[in-house]
Amino acid sequence: MTTSLTPLAHAPHRVPRRFLRDLDRPADVFRNLGPNWYASVMGTGIVANAAAVLPFHVNGLRLFATVVWALASAILVALTGAWAVHWVRHRDIARGHAHHPVMGHFWGAPAMALMTVGAGTLTLGKDWIGVQAAVRVDSVLWTAGTLLGLVTCVWIPYLAMTEHEIGDDSAFGGWLMPVVPPMVSAATGAALVPHLAPGQERLTLLLACYAMFGISLFTSLIIITQVWGRLVHHKLGPAAMVPTLWIVLGPLGQSVTAANALGTVAHLALPQPYATGAAVFGMVYGLPTWGFAMMWLVLAARLTLHTAHNRLPFALTWWSFTFPVGTCVTGTCALAARMHSEAFDVAAGALYVLLLAAWAVVALRTLRGSFRGTLFLRQAPAPAPGR
Repeated sequence: MTTSLTPLAHAPHRVPRRFLRDLDRPADVFRNLGPNWYASVMGTGIVANAAAVLPFHVNGLRLFATVVWALASAILVALTGAWAVHWVRHRDIARGHAHHPVMGHFWGAPAMALMTVGAGTLTLGKDWIGVQAAVRVDSVLWTAGTLLGLVTCVWIPYLAMTEHEIGDDSAFGGWLMPVVPPMVSAATGAALVPHLAPGQERLTLLLACYAMFGISLFTSLIIITQVWGRLVHHKLGPAAMVPTLWIVLGPLGQSVTAANALGTVAHLALPQPYATGAAVFGMVYGLPTWGFAMMWLVLAARLTLHTAHNRLPFALTWWSFTFPVGTCVTGTCALAARMHSEAFDVAAGALYVLLLAAWAVVALRTLRGSFRGTLFLRQAPAPAPGR
C-alpha cells in the first residue's frame, strides 16, 4: 500500500452563503487550519524584504515595502492566534497534520514565516520602531524560527522514513519545506551578526549559519534529484500539486542569498584569508546556482502553463509561486551587489515584477476563498485509496 500525490484539498461545489452562521461554534472556522497557511506569511513577507534590497531606487517603493511587511506581521499574529484556537479545540486534527504524508511537510512553513517577518522587521520595521527594538524583535523571531526549523528538518524526514507510506511517485516540491528553514536561518542570521558583540558571539553565529547552510543545501540536493526523477518517470501528477514545483527555487535562491550575505559579514568574525574566501565563495557558488535556478524557473513555468491549459484549480499551494521567486530576487540582488553587474540589476527588477504579479493574483484568490469560506471548509488531504 502506497500513498501517491494527492491534492492538498478540494473545495466543495457549494459553499454556504452564511458560512459562520452555519457553524455550531464560530471557532470551528479553524477546524481544518493547517501549517500550510503560513505560506501566505512567507509569500507576503518576501515581497517586502525583496523590495528593500533591490539595486535601484523607485519613489514610494520603501513605503510600499514597509506597509507589506506590516501586513505580513499582522497575518502572522492572526494565524498564530487562530492556530492556538485550533490546537485547543481540535488537537487531534492539529497533531494529525504531521503524520500525513503530504501535509506533514508543510510544517516547515511556520518557521520560515517567523524568520521572514523578523528579517523585515530589521530591514524595514526599524523605520517605525527604531533599530534597537527591531534587533530585539528580529532576534526573538529568528531564534524561534531557527529552533523550529531545526526540529522540522529532522522530525518530518524521520516520519517519512519510519511512518509515512510513500510510493514511487510520491516525491513533490513540498518535501523541501521542512528542510529549507535552516537555509533561511543562514540568510537572515547574517543580518544579526553586526549587532552582536565582537569576538566569540559573532563567530558563533556566523559558524552556526554556515553549518545550517550545509544542512539545507545537501538535503535539498537529495530531494530535488528525487523530484526530477518522479517527473521523468511518473510525469506531473495531480494539477493542484504542480505549483509546488516552484518550491525548488526556494533553496536555490535562498542559498545564493545566504552565501553572499554571510560573505559580506564574514570579515567581522573571521581572520584572513578566510574572510576573503567567504566573500569569494558568494560569487563562485552563487553564479552557477543562480543559473540552475533560472533554468528551473523556466521549466517550472512551462510545466505550470502545460497544466493550466487543461485546468489548474486554486489551492493554497499557489503560494508556491511567491516565496521561492522572492528568494531568486534577493539572490539576484546579492549577486548584483557583489559584482556591480547592471545585467543582474535588470534581472532583479524583472524577477521582482514577476513576484509582484504572482503575489497579487494569489493574495486576491486567497482573500476571495477565505471570504467565501471555501478555504476554511477544505479538509486535510486524504491518503490515496488503499492506505
